[in-house]
Amino acid sequence: MNIREATISDAEGIAKVHVDCWRTTYKDIMPAQVLKQLSYEQRTELWNANLSSEDGHRVYVAENEKGEIIGFVSGGPEKSGEYPPFGGEITAIYVLSEYHSLGLGKRLF
Repeated sequence: MNIREATISDAEGIAKVHVDCWRTTYKDIMPAQVLKQLSYEQRTELWNANLSSEDGHRVYVAENEKGEIIGFVSGGPEKSGEYPPFGGEITAIYVLSEYHSLGLGKRLF
C-alpha cells in the first residue's frame, strides 16, 4: 500500500472511493434514494475543484498494489477559529470497506 499526496489526475479515483464509501457506510443511515442519486461524475467535478484550490487544503490518497485509489484523507487549516491551539482539521477520511482493518485510516491520518 502506498500513501501519497493527490494530484488533479486523481479526482476520478477519489470520487469513486467517495461515492462507494457513502453507499456502504451510510446505507442504514441515509435514505436509499439519496445514495442512489450520488454520481461519480458530480463527485469528480467536486474533487477537480478541491484539488485545484490553493486554499491550503491538502488531499492524500492510499493506493493498492495495482496503483488504484482505495482511500483518501482531506484536510487543511482549521476554519472556525474556535480552536486556537489547533492549526488544521480533517474534513474527510474514507477507505473502501474491503480494505478496512489494515491500518490505512491511521496511516492516512
